[in-house]
Amino acid sequence: MFKSIMGGAVALCALSATAGAAEVNVYTSREADLIKPVLEAFTKATGTKVNTVFVRDGLEERVKAEGANSPADLIILVDVARLVKAAEMGITQPVDSAALKSAVPEALRDAKDNWFATTLRSRVVYASKERVKQDAITYDDLADPKWKGRVCIRSGQHPYNQSLIAGFIAKNGEAKAEAWLKGLKANLAKKPSGGDRDVAKDILAGVCDLGLGNTYYVGLMLNGTDEAQKQWGQAVKVLDSSFAGGGTHVNISGAAVAKSAPNKAEALKLLEFMVGETAQNMLADLNYEYPVRPGIAANATTKLFGPIKADVTPLGAVAAKRDAASVLVDKVDFDR
Repeated sequence: MFKSIMGGAVALCALSATAGAAEVNVYTSREADLIKPVLEAFTKATGTKVNTVFVRDGLEERVKAEGANSPADLIILVDVARLVKAAEMGITQPVDSAALKSAVPEALRDAKDNWFATTLRSRVVYASKERVKQDAITYDDLADPKWKGRVCIRSGQHPYNQSLIAGFIAKNGEAKAEAWLKGLKANLAKKPSGGDRDVAKDILAGVCDLGLGNTYYVGLMLNGTDEAQKQWGQAVKVLDSSFAGGGTHVNISGAAVAKSAPNKAEALKLLEFMVGETAQNMLADLNYEYPVRPGIAANATTKLFGPIKADVTPLGAVAAKRDAASVLVDKVDFDR
């Protein structure tokens, strides 16, 4: 593994040494194809070449192992807890940017300016179009006995659900979160399994009437090329989902300038570009995620799901409850 890490670092360093034009090295846990159009637009607008290294798992550890010689300039991660972890590991650096602070709301960025959200992903309730008449629901309501045997969900230990549970803890405390999680478990139609698309599949099959999933999966199913998945997407509607007395739970994709970035100026320019109007519209239209920048005009995401009403709990506070959420999932035997 060490040889692999150092081999990648040497390859990128060699690339940096031979390139004549400005460039920036991006380490990303987000699949490169999902952000490729934005990176290409940045290159077209600035002339700066973007080199990407995709690392699904262990990206933070890789940058840490590479140390001061790491070629990483910008780190892109798909979960707020991972961004917080990266800052705590000392592999990021704070940046002072008026452009970033004006584009990214305070709740969606690090208090010390180590990381910034680039897109929002909302965790919502999918419902059967045929069997569920209501159009809105609170997460709290998922524990109501009237839904007994009617709810599907992926593993409670999956980062998407850990984040939601952590949000519940942050708003209501651990005791109320435990009671809620027990109630939700009692309402499950089957053992937690699969992914968010499988939740829609199970709703179509009549296994359950409600399920938790991220909004963008519905957009991808409806507009993809897989005919079976189109049917799954067509079978569900996205309910207006929120915490009782709050807003919709959101997580983020975000980015941070690496601590030892050899091309810091270019990394900052790319991060600022990613929260600019052009990139924000592109990410919403291509990936069905919500922009973080206020005032973005209607796009494919808002046309499909409506405007988002994100909960105002700072994501840093939610991330701080992730370990407690994981412990709670095991405590109530949620996945068994």
